Amino acid sequence: MTMLSTSPVPFDTVLVANRGEIAVRVIRTLRTMGIRSVAVYSDADAGARHVHEADTAVRLGPAPARESYLDIERVVDAAVRTGAQAVHPGYGFLSENSAFAAALVRAGIVFLGPSARAIEVMGDKIAAKNAVAAFGVPVVPGIARPGLADAELIDAATDIGYPVLVKPSAGGGGKGMRLVHEAGELPDALRSARREAAAAFGDDTLFLERFVTRPRHIEVQILADSYGQVLHLGERECSLQRRHQKVIEEAPSPLLDAETRARIGAAACNTARSVEYLGAGTVEFIVSADRPGEFFFMEMNTRLQVEHPVTELVTGVDLVECQVRVAAGQKLAVAQEDVRMTGHAIEARVYAEDPGRDFLPTGGTVLALAEPDGTGVRVDSSLRAGTAVGSDYDPMLSKVIAYAPNRGEAVARLDRALADTLVLGVRTNTDFLRFLLADADVVAGRLDTGLLDRRAVDFRPAPVSDEQFVAAAALWWVRRWPSAADDPWDLPNGWRVGAPAPVAIRLTGGDRTAHVYLTGTPAAAEARVEDGESRSLSAGLDGDVLTLTLDGVRRRFRVAEHDGQLWVADSGGVAMLREVAEANPRADAEQTGDAEIRSPMPGSVIAVPAAAGAVVAAGAPVVVVEAMKMEHTLTAPIAGTVELLVESGRQVQVEQVLARIVPLAAGSDAAPPTGDEDGADRARPDTDESKDRA
Repeated sequence: MTMLSTSPVPFDTVLVANRGEIAVRVIRTLRTMGIRSVAVYSDADAGARHVHEADTAVRLGPAPARESYLDIERVVDAAVRTGAQAVHPGYGFLSENSAFAAALVRAGIVFLGPSARAIEVMGDKIAAKNAVAAFGVPVVPGIARPGLADAELIDAATDIGYPVLVKPSAGGGGKGMRLVHEAGELPDALRSARREAAAAFGDDTLFLERFVTRPRHIEVQILADSYGQVLHLGERECSLQRRHQKVIEEAPSPLLDAETRARIGAAACNTARSVEYLGAGTVEFIVSADRPGEFFFMEMNTRLQVEHPVTELVTGVDLVECQVRVAAGQKLAVAQEDVRMTGHAIEARVYAEDPGRDFLPTGGTVLALAEPDGTGVRVDSSLRAGTAVGSDYDPMLSKVIAYAPNRGEAVARLDRALADTLVLGVRTNTDFLRFLLADADVVAGRLDTGLLDRRAVDFRPAPVSDEQFVAAAALWWVRRWPSAADDPWDLPNGWRVGAPAPVAIRLTGGDRTAHVYLTGTPAAAEARVEDGESRSLSAGLDGDVLTLTLDGVRRRFRVAEHDGQLWVADSGGVAMLREVAEANPRADAEQTGDAEIRSPMPGSVIAVPAAAGAVVAAGAPVVVVEAMKMEHTLTAPIAGTVELLVESGRQVQVEQVLARIVPLAAGSDAAPPTGDEDGADRARPDTDESKDRA
């Protein structure tokens, strides 16, 4: 759909003040419009995809965001030096920073977003509620004004009615938010909410709202031009959230009927009018699943949303192009009745995180990559082979979006697309996303904001299959098999001149350790996992694709090897395996692992509670790693003597060995100190003691 004029815009160069998949996505539209793009980057992103795809790129500074992407002076200077007439802020970083918008205006550069005043009003939740209420937009019953003391909030809660939600005025993301069911809980909740809000936002101002039972998070996309016209492009359902962070979004919502859609859209437009909004924005509402005709304003995001692609697919509108054209002074060329939502779109966010370890952030280098392509599938991605994923920024890597004529087909198409999303070298959440899509309530559209957290406790990573073990062993074998030019005596131990002999490769992956026995040559071999049946095998490697024929059935695996890790991916998912030495005969009979403590994420060592050579009990703290502003205490998997491999201040990678626990010799007089003997069978992050250090 053509929303605005297609005439040329007065911008030949636009700087994208962001990184990752949103920068890549914005650059794509700029290229289509014939506009030169300028990327900015930190030292951590020097080799990033958005840097490679832009026409020009400018270094901002070191990896920390405050010294690069959040440095207003450096970003404005980059725009001036490259001749950019406009800046697109993406989302996050400076996208909702009124000082940044004002600084660009002072420099004579167009900000592809609303005015600084609109950002300021909507960035203050109390001011926003008061502004939209004056325009007839329904707000959740509560009390919201600056400077409310705890005593005033406690008195008001009785009139509002329990349960109530304590919310910080200055920020979002769930920080400082508390659900209070009874009056006796409120004083403590207010004190802890103020502490967290002050630490996260530098402002401990709080307000109260009635808690909506079985809440659903529904938002409306709006567009407004400089001529006073405001349109909405329908709603998005964003109820599938983990700890208040969206994970799966779709358009339209399976909850709303046509009459409610029109009313909530009109309320979103009035929200935009309350601050004389310009450009693309999103108005978020909370709706009770029990009373879908009743909705309340939550907040307005004065920028493009992560989930904007689902709206683009069902309306045919390029929202980034609209932002550019509206900022250039063009007028919306259609009326509200001309806007149509056709079909259904659903999006999943692919994160660098490990669902099997309470969603801890991961990282590493992308060794091999396969992303889906085909009818009804769109991928907005920051990935390419060689991308380094660290802990400096948000762990979202890409978004996989599916479109179909109806919701059922769209969900099925997204599931297939996620099965085809293979990132080797970095553990991601794709298997959890598929688990969630298969949930009966999700399939039926019975959603609420607590559903994902309720279901997450039931998730278990898929076990590594025999075929994946064989593929990993075959990769190890083929990579080491000599060419004809090599010394014929320097062969893997699966062959001796005159007769084959078995190769025994001991691998560990997931919660399983197994031997794989290979006999023959890669072109004609026998394979066996532990005491299982022998299977005929032939293996060939072409780049990062391993082709195996097992018992006459040909299968393809995407594979990679790095630093002792073997990555194997097929339709069953991505498996990470490692060759391990034979078990230490001195170890306790129940200890079958290697007693290694590995970092569950990239980050930095901030403390080493255990001394080298100390004797510790199972469960004793050994190393503390910080990542994504969270501390994670890693403990001894068994009792024994500590061998330290890192020191405080050291940067570490995911799965890097930080320490080893050497089991005590049988009959040793040394006794470990009393500790938590609820023996873990591996090093584990003590998530109960992790704390936000923002």
